Amino acid sequence: MTRPSEITRERIVKAAERLFAERGYEATSIRAIVAKARVNQAAINYHFAGKDGLYREVLRAAFRALTEDQIAHLEEARAMPRERALGDFVRRQLRPLTARDEISRYLRIFNWEAVRPTAVFRKLVSEEAAPFMAQAAELIRRFLPKANARTVMVAAIWLLGQCSVFVRNREQLGGLGVPMRGGADDDLIDELAGHVSRWAIAGLGQGA
Repeated sequence: MTRPSEITRERIVKAAERLFAERGYEATSIRAIVAKARVNQAAINYHFAGKDGLYREVLRAAFRALTEDQIAHLEEARAMPRERALGDFVRRQLRPLTARDEISRYLRIFNWEAVRPTAVFRKLVSEEAAPFMAQAAELIRRFLPKANARTVMVAAIWLLGQCSVFVRNREQLGGLGVPMRGGADDDLIDELAGHVSRWAIAGLGQGA
């Protein structure tokens, strides 16, 4: 049976997700979160020790929602030929294009961070992103076995960028003829993944 304190905690998190997605961290006040969650400020202090702690919890949930599927398939990817593994990696990175609701809110929060980065986000990236970045670097290493660690990490970041430009800007790309407003379908994901994978493999092959 769910305890009342757990219900309150979940209500606060959901309210904060929506407001942080709509307004960003700076423009979202504790008062607004309290009103939307229908709790008192003491509940936020009790569960999260304030606004920073609450934002950290929202960001942690966002990181995990967007990376846990990729990490869960690490061993499966290791057993694949490298080209297929890269294609699978890219496809999973593009999967949020089909999402709505919660994942869409997470993406909007990350977009706010791109223009108004916070100290909370920077600190959490170093903690939460490490396993995922290690996986991306391991995949790149299969294409660049002689490269140094810095080159491998740069290439991993580059590969992620080729996917995130579509995911983070999906609402704007409709005007350029890419039908993403409201979410992409599986056919579009397959098409984009095919393009990005082929171009990435070609580029990595030149750097081997």
